[in-house]
Amino acid sequence: MKSRTSPLKEARYELVEIPEPMGPVTVTVDRRKVLDHAYSEDDFGSWYFEDSPFGGAVGHPLVLANDLLFLFYENYDGNTAQGLHTHEHLTFHSPVAVGETVTIEGGYTEKYERRGQGYVVLEAEARGADGRLLVRHVGKEIMRTVAGEVTGRNRTAGETRTRTVLGTVDTALPVLGRARLDAPARAALPRRTTVFTQDQMSVFSWAGHGYANVHTDVEKAAASGLDRTIVQAQQQAGFVISNLVDVFGKTFFTSGELDLRFVSPAFVGDELTTGGAVVGVTGDRLDLEVWVDKADRTRTALGWASARVDDDPERPTRLL
Repeated sequence: MKSRTSPLKEARYELVEIPEPMGPVTVTVDRRKVLDHAYSEDDFGSWYFEDSPFGGAVGHPLVLANDLLFLFYENYDGNTAQGLHTHEHLTFHSPVAVGETVTIEGGYTEKYERRGQGYVVLEAEARGADGRLLVRHVGKEIMRTVAGEVTGRNRTAGETRTRTVLGTVDTALPVLGRARLDAPARAALPRRTTVFTQDQMSVFSWAGHGYANVHTDVEKAAASGLDRTIVQAQQQAGFVISNLVDVFGKTFFTSGELDLRFVSPAFVGDELTTGGAVVGVTGDRLDLEVWVDKADRTRTALGWASARVDDDPERPTRLL
């Protein structure tokens, strides 16, 4: 890990420099980190603890979620952050072995203002001990904001979109249990439902690292105009990815892509269900729409996903 030569800055839009490099930071994906992620996402897949098709146990594709997103803590005081994540684009290239030490590097690449809100773009990547690319992250966040003034409104308003999520399935078609290149358009993905507890949210959002924010601390949430803590966007992304691993199996670890927008808040205790639908095929890749809904049918996140399809149906089993 690099040594610090300057004090941490307050996490304010006005202080962001473009470009602003961050890292490199080294992180060891040990068993404790894998357990923390499994607990926070309620995903105890067998490959994360036992042998996998890659030889030995591997981390969940998004086990490095916050190491990538919170890279800005290298330059900024995380306890002063009040941002809201609006867009996450992830590409997965290689699994990380449990016990492997990886290097994370990136930085702020863009800042802009829309409708009175200040947005920042953070790009980061993780590489394995041998230099291979593991995962790339591009995240957009409203940094000049008070959370309570934005939640409940379309947080992606003003963004240029080149495609639209229809968010519908053909109920006459069977649910797509496993990715196939001949899958019919609008076939539904399996549905997965969870309720994130405060303990899970606190583990995921690094309360144990000494950070208090709108995800981990009721007082921080209240100061931002919220009556409850809010589920971190990356935690929702991991929830979606768990479902995609069930659909694609091992190819999601080496070719998966998720482009997700966060459009409405999910709070502690909300029942969340992720699902999706087949869009079509591009070469050897199956293209999907994905989303997360609350019990009242409010959609909290939506976007697109894809991965290569092969003939090996192997997928992790659930240990719990």
